Amino acid sequence: MTSPANLIQHSFELAAARCQDLTPLVYIRLFREHPEAETMFRSEGAELVKGAMLAQTLDAIMDFAGDRSGRFRMIECEVQSHDAYGTPRKLFGAFFGVIADTLRELLGSDWSPEIDAAWRKLLAELDSVVVDTDPAIAG
Repeated sequence: MTSPANLIQHSFELAAARCQDLTPLVYIRLFREHPEAETMFRSEGAELVKGAMLAQTLDAIMDFAGDRSGRFRMIECEVQSHDAYGTPRKLFGAFFGVIADTLRELLGSDWSPEIDAAWRKLLAELDSVVVDTDPAIAG
């Protein structure tokens, strides 16, 4: 049996074989499901910001799903910085689900029940981090 961390990594590997850049797919879905998010991005340089934000998020997800060497702590920092930007925590947390849904759609029949279970577990854990980063703020 493959560990959940490896299943998360495997889902990204399968996606990489199908798509060179997830950025447009992820943001099309994000803005379709959460139109309020689109206005949060400045128009000048937005594509670079989106790409960098997604790259950081994917690194953090891989670390969080793997050996947790520390890069996942960026999630806690970004939750707080996005609080300062006025980004609702629910929207911040939804970004992880948007990534998973994008992968699910891209992988089609290769999105196995095991990959789905690994992602569901990961999303629940990430949601806890988003909500619990600072109880005084999250309350």
